[in-house]
Amino acid sequence: QVQLVESGGGLVQAGGSLRLSCAASGNISSISDMGWYRQAPGKQREYVAAITSDGSTNYADSVKGRFTISRDNAKNTVYLEMNSLKPEDTGVYYCTVRVGPRGYVYWGQGTQVTVST
Repeated sequence: QVQLVESGGGLVQAGGSLRLSCAASGNISSISDMGWYRQAPGKQREYVAAITSDGSTNYADSVKGRFTISRDNAKNTVYLEMNSLKPEDTGVYYCTVRVGPRGYVYWGQGTQVTVST
């Protein structure tokens, strides 16, 4: 089993920056992909970014050029650096990891990001 703990959320002005972190523990040797999703109040959870075990990255069109996902395997941590933040980036951000040969997905509890106008 895997446990995920997110940190780094908070309040920031439009145009500002924020870096989220997510530390994994437990059966971490079997982790492959890691990623981030977000959810605004009253809306469905949406994909933000992902990174594979070999470092390949992928981003939603809405964040391309502004967000950067990275990972530190020695620290069992995935990061999301967010730049040029917009009010529409506001929401709860969740980290995810894919584990084992069947690709079971674990979710963190989420961290709030609020971007003011």
